[in-house]
Amino acid sequence: MPGTDFAKYLTEYLSLYLPGQRNMSPNTIKSYRDTFRLFIQFCRDRKKIRPESLSLAMVTDKLVCEFLDWVEKERLCGISTRNQRLAGIQAFFRYLQAEVPDGLLMFQKIIHIPAKKGSHQPMNYLSTEALKEILAKPDTKTSSGRRGLALMTLLYDSGARVQEIIDLSVRDIRLVEPATVKLTGKGRRIRYVPLMSKTKNIIECYLKEQKLLDNTASLDRPVFFNRQGKKLTRAGVTHIIKKYFAKAKLDGNALFPEIISPHVFRHTKAMHLLQANVNLIYIRDFLGHVNVITTEIYARADAEIKRKALEQSYPELITEDIPQWSEDKDLMNWLRDFCR
Repeated sequence: MPGTDFAKYLTEYLSLYLPGQRNMSPNTIKSYRDTFRLFIQFCRDRKKIRPESLSLAMVTDKLVCEFLDWVEKERLCGISTRNQRLAGIQAFFRYLQAEVPDGLLMFQKIIHIPAKKGSHQPMNYLSTEALKEILAKPDTKTSSGRRGLALMTLLYDSGARVQEIIDLSVRDIRLVEPATVKLTGKGRRIRYVPLMSKTKNIIECYLKEQKLLDNTASLDRPVFFNRQGKKLTRAGVTHIIKKYFAKAKLDGNALFPEIISPHVFRHTKAMHLLQANVNLIYIRDFLGHVNVITTEIYARADAEIKRKALEQSYPELITEDIPQWSEDKDLMNWLRDFCR
């Protein structure tokens, strides 16, 4: 039995167009795939449309909006996740405009569904004291503690995204001077980030302990892996970080954000560079941002912090004995005469 037009074009989009013509990374393609996996699940479970019956004509802007509400309200996802799913669907229908021009009107209705605005969340990052507290928590007498220290130190020092750390292989780390780490970011863009001497020593000791520097066969192995020898997942990295974050908060020697995630280390590095008066263009290149506009969020966050500090240190300038000018009859008469 032949598939529907929806099945045909979605298969070509995911398996041919994205990797072939757009040269998208496997992680990006996986994100698009997960969006449509959820969409098909929604159509099957909520709209009673079997996957083998789903056609392009059935996919309307109304159906997409119902799917987005289901993602947010029933799956309890945040607004950013909702908008991410919307962006994935809209990218597919932009592709379809040239492939199926007779559906152009409905495709454009879907493309113009607005993203949902959410409340502005303050940027989470660690102060120098908080960072020191967390990095002091791994027990370096144990193998897992040394791995945790190496992982968090590299996350901070490189400013890497969590996926960049997960995908890191041994050959991506250069230990001879100048020590660097090769990071493959979004759109498969590669950047080389310098490593500080202390970070380099921690990573070198960790790699030697794991026998990852013994032969060339180990060069393609993941730097951070689980007990099965497979590279860590996002959930695995997050679990390690949260474990040490919880221990550091118990001591109460520093101020910590409410929540922690691997991305907090990236924000922390960027803020520390900015506070050290490093040029914003260099921070952009360091983080692998395409546009400096993205990097400017750190400058705005830093300016807001400084503003609040100034407000708290300002003397109280407003007093209760402000003159009530409207009660001064001579002044009011003079003003009336002046305005004639």
